[in-house]
Amino acid sequence: MPSPGTTPARLAARSPRLVVLYAVAVFLAVFGLTGCGAEEKGPHLELTAAVPDKPEEGTVLRVGDPATQTALELSGLDDELDVDVEWANISGGPKTLEAFRADAIDVGGVADIPPLFAHWTGTDIRIVAARETVDPLEHPTYELGVAPGQTVDSLEDLKGKKVAYSPGQAQGALVLRVLKQAGLTQDDVELVEMTSVDDSYVNALASKQVDVAPLGQSLVKTYLAKYERDGATTIKPGVRDDSWTLYAPVETVEDANKAAALKEYVGVWAKAQQWISEHPDEFAQGYYVEHEGLSPEDAEFVVETLGKFNVPTSWDDFIARHQETVDLLVKEQKQEPLNVEDLYDRRYEEAIAQALGGDS
Repeated sequence: MPSPGTTPARLAARSPRLVVLYAVAVFLAVFGLTGCGAEEKGPHLELTAAVPDKPEEGTVLRVGDPATQTALELSGLDDELDVDVEWANISGGPKTLEAFRADAIDVGGVADIPPLFAHWTGTDIRIVAARETVDPLEHPTYELGVAPGQTVDSLEDLKGKKVAYSPGQAQGALVLRVLKQAGLTQDDVELVEMTSVDDSYVNALASKQVDVAPLGQSLVKTYLAKYERDGATTIKPGVRDDSWTLYAPVETVEDANKAAALKEYVGVWAKAQQWISEHPDEFAQGYYVEHEGLSPEDAEFVVETLGKFNVPTSWDDFIARHQETVDLLVKEQKQEPLNVEDLYDRRYEEAIAQALGGDS
């Protein structure tokens, strides 16, 4: 692998408390990683063909997944990678998709919704890895933030409330799952569509633009610290929201060299997810404190709340749950019907199973 600091994006990823804006992230990916000219394509690989074990020398895999980058470096697992990896400080569905469309990265880590919307908006992609939480209902990825002055003690209390809603992101799908779990419909609430999440959701709650909004665990403690004295609360969503994927443009897995590099990467990626679960304190310090800028107390809160991860070596159950999500979005958002298994490249399922010593 290249040494740290060999690309602008990697330098950015190692800077403490760095806040990367959308445009800056894409700029770094495009000009920091590909500014030296268009990459040469490897031999074409049919989607039904076996993935080669090794790429040609000089193949570079461009990855947008700063959390895994941190885990690999902290654990020493990056020594197991024989392929060259260039890291981009890009995460989240919109930034990752934009980087794909700019041909700036080859693979990225996101929740289960961004690959669906990439497909529905015309970008041909394949999912190449999956991760879930060991006890997802006790360790949700999101909680429902409740604005000061509002009372929401149960999901049924959402009736009549203004709820923040981002259709193309994981938070939007979570809202639909929560409504279904509560026996409510979109007509029972006022969905306030927002194109941005994270701090925007906190600000919308604080200003009472919305009554309820899904908040990632890294924001829950911050939100309560600022506004609990005014009556702000949170409740657990009561539904699974733990699905995580690696996905790539189809061009990545149709390039024999990139596909081979990815085959090696997903195996080490899977080990990194296990390492995170087994070393929460080290990961909290290295990623949430040094990379994301949280306080040590908030970082500890996040890793404890998120719990432990599992990387399945069989994707059957994961895909079945993903199909349920697809069917919900088809019904509630009028999306085009989709057999979600068509998006999964199960050649990488076998690679992950071999890396973890399981059965495919």
